[in-house]
Amino acid sequence: MHVGLVDIDSHNFPNLCLMKLSAWHMARGDTVELLSPNDILLGMNLFKQYDKLYGACVFTKNREVAEKLMEWGAEVGGSGVDLTSRLPDEVESMMPDYSLYGIDDTAYGFLTRGCPRCCPFCIVAKKEGAASRKVAELSQWWSGQRYIKLLDPNLLAAAEADSLLEQLCSSGAYIDFTQGIDARLLNERRIDLLLEMRIKRLHFAWDNPRDTNTQRSEERRVGKE
Repeated sequence: MHVGLVDIDSHNFPNLCLMKLSAWHMARGDTVELLSPNDILLGMNLFKQYDKLYGACVFTKNREVAEKLMEWGAEVGGSGVDLTSRLPDEVESMMPDYSLYGIDDTAYGFLTRGCPRCCPFCIVAKKEGAASRKVAELSQWWSGQRYIKLLDPNLLAAAEADSLLEQLCSSGAYIDFTQGIDARLLNERRIDLLLEMRIKRLHFAWDNPRDTNTQRSEERRVGKE
């Protein structure tokens, strides 16, 4: 089977779903080709050569392109079109095909999904749930690459956070917490683990500057009174 994968956003950041779909199809002997939104300008006839066509749309601003692909018979998912869309379990569990984007030194993935903060401007709670939960071991999407791009929205909120931080420490890779760290969930153990990691720059999530009081700071204030 000849499979076409369309990165609808095409924003210089690899699409994890497409890499997993590529791995799943190649494991079954299919040929896979990555396409960009610019290819759509060539018209519907281009896509008739594929036995199966997928599209991934992260941003709602690209929904019109996504809908055009669906008109042409493509299976399209992503937060840009549907917050409830999910990869089948057998695809979700695949090691991503990083070669789809020519990547050889960086791994991308989630160890946890969901976030309890439920910020009004954020879709994570609606899409993934209002609780952080473990969804993978590091070894499911990292195989020795020098760099790790962690996509978790709030890893520290997961019950397994400490053990997952230990996995990241043991990797010896450079870790990038792309969504930041929730400073409200730090403790001495977690700070020590972060200090053990190879991190070029660590940033903290501060989504609403009006949130000056946290639960911990309130507990300390009450304790002093």
